[in-house]
Amino acid sequence: MAIIAQSCSRKKDTFINRNFHALGTRYNILYNGELALERGKLAVNDEFTENFWELLPVERMNISEDVFLPGESRNQDFERAEEKAIKAIQKHGMNIDGKEKNYQIDEAYLLLGKSRYYDQRFVPALAAFNNILNKYPTSDKINQVKIWREKSNMRLDNNKVAIKRLKRLLEEEEGVITGQDLADATAALAQAYINIEARDSALGQLAIAANTTKINREKARYHYIRGQLFNEFGQKDSANVEFDAIIEMHRNIPRSFYINAHLEKSNNFNTLDGNLLEFEEYLVDLEENRENRPFLDKIYYRIAEYHRGQASDSMAEAYYNKSLRKTTSDNYLRALNYETLGNMYFERNIYKTAGFYYDSTMTAMQPNTKPFRIIKKKRENLDDVIYYEAVAQANDSILNIVSLSKEEQLAIYSDYVDFLKEQAIKEQELKEKEEQRQKNTIAAKTAAANTRAGKTLNNPNSLPGGGFNQNGSGSSFYFYNPSTVAYGKNEFLNIWGDRKLQDNWRLSNQKANNVVALKESGAKDTFEDQKYDPETYIASLPKEQGQIDSISKERNFAYYQLGIIYKEKFKELELSKSRFETLLKNSPEERLVLPSKYNLFKIYSELGLTRNAEAMKSHIISSYPDSRYAEILLNPQSELAKDENSPEALYTNLYKKFNEQKYAEVIAEADKQIKRLEGDGYVPKFEILKASAKGRLYGFEAYKESVNYIALNYVNTEEGDKAQDILDNAIPTLEKKEFVPDDKAEYFNVIYQFNVDTKEDVEAFVTILEQEVAKIEYFDLSVSKDIYDQNTLFIVVHGLKSIQGARGFAQLLQSDKKDKRGRPLKPKITRDYFAISSPNYAIIQRHKNLNAYLKLE
Repeated sequence: MAIIAQSCSRKKDTFINRNFHALGTRYNILYNGELALERGKLAVNDEFTENFWELLPVERMNISEDVFLPGESRNQDFERAEEKAIKAIQKHGMNIDGKEKNYQIDEAYLLLGKSRYYDQRFVPALAAFNNILNKYPTSDKINQVKIWREKSNMRLDNNKVAIKRLKRLLEEEEGVITGQDLADATAALAQAYINIEARDSALGQLAIAANTTKINREKARYHYIRGQLFNEFGQKDSANVEFDAIIEMHRNIPRSFYINAHLEKSNNFNTLDGNLLEFEEYLVDLEENRENRPFLDKIYYRIAEYHRGQASDSMAEAYYNKSLRKTTSDNYLRALNYETLGNMYFERNIYKTAGFYYDSTMTAMQPNTKPFRIIKKKRENLDDVIYYEAVAQANDSILNIVSLSKEEQLAIYSDYVDFLKEQAIKEQELKEKEEQRQKNTIAAKTAAANTRAGKTLNNPNSLPGGGFNQNGSGSSFYFYNPSTVAYGKNEFLNIWGDRKLQDNWRLSNQKANNVVALKESGAKDTFEDQKYDPETYIASLPKEQGQIDSISKERNFAYYQLGIIYKEKFKELELSKSRFETLLKNSPEERLVLPSKYNLFKIYSELGLTRNAEAMKSHIISSYPDSRYAEILLNPQSELAKDENSPEALYTNLYKKFNEQKYAEVIAEADKQIKRLEGDGYVPKFEILKASAKGRLYGFEAYKESVNYIALNYVNTEEGDKAQDILDNAIPTLEKKEFVPDDKAEYFNVIYQFNVDTKEDVEAFVTILEQEVAKIEYFDLSVSKDIYDQNTLFIVVHGLKSIQGARGFAQLLQSDKKDKRGRPLKPKITRDYFAISSPNYAIIQRHKNLNAYLKLE
């Protein structure tokens, strides 16, 4: 016992002491700590989901952005491992004369660093690894420690430092560092190269790692990343070699790598030169393999992509939907399926269905990401397409019917009414069948219950047939079993319908007599409804020319908007061309003709329809020689970008006038340009500038009305979106008229009023006021001229700190002043004024409610 007690000392450097503490560290504390670390690593692996849609990371670990306070841990197992490492260092460390005598302490520091690394506390982990390098340079784990240190540096975005040190390690220890250490070092170096986008340099390091490691999971990962990189570089043959290496490992690796290697290899198949029959069989084998059931969502998606590439849209759609029915947690795949189906319906001009698919796409995407915003914008644009397509189709249909003779209209609506009657008859027939089926079911259940009761009461030993004859003895005769009879009747009705007892009852003309009866009698009252009368529909058609012209105008505007949307928003030039050409055939109003023809010229040019483009160009120049479009076509290099009559120049000049507070001029000129540039992309900009000028000159209500007009009439423009955002978010705040108490304001103003048409010298007044303001050094004051309304101009002194200070400043300017000899001078500022806080000044400018404020004074 004395020897054992003496060996517990950490201050004596003896053989017994060193080995006692080393053994206790190794087989007790570190053993339990390493078990906890392994449990934690398993939890990390379980939490991580491989995203095979992107380049895989070299190390399987999710990086969380959650912030933990000191002492908190993401994983209790890592916390326990850290505690064990610290206990080993504190309880069994033998630091004697500046040297560590316990040869297991470097292992404890390595465990400490690893547990912190997996707990995503990379700075403390780096400190633990550096401690080993500084204190234990001869440790047998030194190469591992260097690798872990650089892995920590990479997590802290010190990739260049990590690359420099790992390269030096591999060069200095060449031939020494082998096995798993070499695989870890080269894999870490590859990840550092990937992090700095030097992906070609990563290929060689991953090859060494894949050939060196004995862990099949890691080997598959390294091969897969190499295959992904080769695909990025367009080297499909080299990529297939990597995927084949994974496929050959088969059941020695996770099934996800095996399946995705097959799918990536199939993506590299050349459909132009390859054997399509063999490839289809290859895809079918993947689909039918029972082991691949957990991955059918991806397999179906790949098959769908193949059929779509072969222009077999019906097969592709079927497989996309099968993939959706199988998809569970892979939101990216779900979004791909929905988006692709949406695109397919969009290409077929089935916009409403496409919109539904885009809605589903967004539910599977991460909000506020770039792909989400792209789909959201496309969906919003699609709202306009759906609306205008519906308007165009409905109005086209109405105008087509109106153009027909009364006899032709009657024929069309008679056919429609006949169709409605047939539908009503079918619905009635189905209803009667369902009622009969329910009656038969009830009868069968009742008969079965009676039969069971009869068996129990009358003859428990009856025959299997279940029926009874008149003598009460059991019998298997069919018609003695009510349950069987009821079932037979039900089956007969389902197969033959309700038929009369007569000869040749099997003939088809004897079927559905109830339907004939319905036509002749039962539906007579139903068909007296107005919707079964053709005259009802004819009477609803527009008769007056004004109504017809309004429908035609609405239809033409819809076609124009569709042409613009397809061209500008979706780049669907063929669809845009079709809509513009249809519009021009419908004799549109003059304001739409020239913009449509110019857009058609640009579309013809982009589609390579040179002859059509030249013909349209000549037509515009000859028929509209004074238009800006003709000027653009005659001088395509400048496109009037610097011309004083171009929309850009006009808008710029008008904006300058807005800043000069010439609001009445801005409103008048904006109205003029909006009419002149109808259909041009700058029109919404003039509208929103006019709305701002109206708000400044006439107040809040005028501004709100103008913004609402823009939101309703320019829904497919950036300005329209901005107007809607203002209505939703800014207007509710701006419409508040209540004045703010002066004690809650920070800055105050002094206001002098002038009539806009006054003959007084406003500029002279401003000059004198600025001179007086310049003498006040303890406040940062300024003077401005602000338009209040059409008749009133404000001269404003800004920057005073209190309402009393504002009034005192104005009174100071009004006081009589004397020169150095005491002689009185004439007062310089004698005009009436009022003081107001900056928030309240904004309110009176916004709502033009100056009188209401002055009453409070």
